[in-house]
Amino acid sequence: MASTASRRGPRAPSSPPTMSPTSALAAPPRVGEQIQRLRTERNMTLDDLSRSAGVSKSMLSEIERDKANPTIAVAWRLTNALGVSLDQLFAAQKAPETISVAGPHDIPTLDGHDAKYQLRVWGPIELAGKFEWYELTLQAGGALVSNAHEPGTREHLTVLQGTVEVEANGIAKRLKTADTARYVADVPHAIRNAGKGDAKALLVVIHG
Repeated sequence: MASTASRRGPRAPSSPPTMSPTSALAAPPRVGEQIQRLRTERNMTLDDLSRSAGVSKSMLSEIERDKANPTIAVAWRLTNALGVSLDQLFAAQKAPETISVAGPHDIPTLDGHDAKYQLRVWGPIELAGKFEWYELTLQAGGALVSNAHEPGTREHLTVLQGTVEVEANGIAKRLKTADTARYVADVPHAIRNAGKGDAKALLVVIHG
């Protein structure tokens, strides 16, 4: 006669087995974020990278927003255009620092010498194309003239120093120090120094 234990079969373990860290699947790299970061670091627009890599702008936009995964062939063209290797593109990213400090020399600066303006890019790279903020300095007679951005984009301009004129879709308003203008930016628009000295302003762009 078989024993009671043998009829019941083997005992279940008291707790489920634990998986070793190496047995769990690692999260896939955020390729879209990597591409957007590399593009922004090189001051390339979506159009620039699209032309250089031979990838349609709409596809590139989908990839950067992690709405589509690039094939190896597409990833290879993008990395060539960005001047990096595939290994760098797919490398795991370090966890972000709790507090990240950027010194004055770490802030990208865009100079429009002929138009007499300077833009200091205060916003982080990962928000480029979504939410951006800048310190805008306009010399006397200077102007920042822009074509229409994507539909739904708005700008918010606060004057920190001097007198500034904002124009959007043919309508102009003059602002003095501490005034704030909020306006549509999916139409042609411009920011001009309306005074005799330098003007400075905080410019926030919220993309549609």
